[in-house]
Amino acid sequence: MVKSRGTTAGTGQADRRDRDVILEFRSALSDGRDWATSLVEAMAAWTAPHETHNERQYSYFIGGEAFDWLTLAERLCDEVAGLIPDDERERLLVEGRFPGSLDEASFKDLLGVDKYRGYLNYFYGVTVEEALQLAVEGEVHKRHLSNSNQFQDDFSEEAFTKIYRLSRSELLDLFREEKSLPLDHTIDLTEHKEFTYWLFRYRVKNSDKARVASDTRKGLVQLQRMATVEHPSGGVRLGDWVDVAVPRAR
Repeated sequence: MVKSRGTTAGTGQADRRDRDVILEFRSALSDGRDWATSLVEAMAAWTAPHETHNERQYSYFIGGEAFDWLTLAERLCDEVAGLIPDDERERLLVEGRFPGSLDEASFKDLLGVDKYRGYLNYFYGVTVEEALQLAVEGEVHKRHLSNSNQFQDDFSEEAFTKIYRLSRSELLDLFREEKSLPLDHTIDLTEHKEFTYWLFRYRVKNSDKARVASDTRKGLVQLQRMATVEHPSGGVRLGDWVDVAVPRAR
């Protein structure tokens, strides 16, 4: 697992190096360069693992090692408003799809070894983990329907118990205690991602290899099923590039 080597200024703002990255990105687009290639180059050069910008907190490395590339892409795209076609920008930020001008090999080469490993950490640790939870919720729902229980609409607690052997509320308390976070506040999007990545690490640590492999494949199948339904054609979706492999526990 890769940990971000970037640092931030004491205020949490992007430092001078990252301001230069933004200027170079804007200049490249103004010169007519391919925006997707230029964006990945900018992400590769970016150093801050987190920052506060316009009163919004951004976290680009979940758990210090899972690269949330779409959040950084959103941050950079906001800096070049009007220089990227609106439909292509929306497709990237909403669907995770680059235009066909960027292929797998180019993405890996441009992003670099460390950040690409961080991208894989995020893919398995957040994206696939969420898909696994959804898949198991579907299994639980189907079982309840077969038992004529048609009125329950939240199966997350039972699904979490099936995957992690503890309820969601118990796991969230463990996560917050470990991270020295308040136990009684509303979870925001960043903490949700941090919690999901923590769950992934918890699952890998506390399950045997066969169970880890089986559950990870279940998440991948669910993700592929969702991609087939939601994105039947067009563009390059980054998750499509990842081989069906199982991460190793440290």
